[in-house]
Amino acid sequence: MPAAVQPGRRLLMAALLATAAVGCTETGGTEPGGAAEASCAYVVTYERRSYQDLANTDFTVGKKLGTATIPACDDTPNDPADAIGEQRITAYAVEGMAPAVAIAVGDTPAGAILMKAR
Repeated sequence: MPAAVQPGRRLLMAALLATAAVGCTETGGTEPGGAAEASCAYVVTYERRSYQDLANTDFTVGKKLGTATIPACDDTPNDPADAIGEQRITAYAVEGMAPAVAIAVGDTPAGAILMKAR
């Protein structure tokens, strides 16, 4: 039976998953000591498509589709200890949407977040 995801829980999961993120981009800020500040955007791939998280949208999680990939990220190339390797996460259908348009990803249906195809 599909699980409806509460908006507050979805935002919390998005914040938690963003720490394991991907797709490095410079933010233009500066860290203490003058180093450029960078961060990784949360993007996953599933069946050769890239998806980006979509906040503040109600959705219902459907059946398990398979496994999505969170690409590796190294936003601090001078510090290999901070690099995040490629990771896997469960992909779920979103009721009323084709997987080519949107999927949900998470460790459980209740903790899944909505991802829109780019």
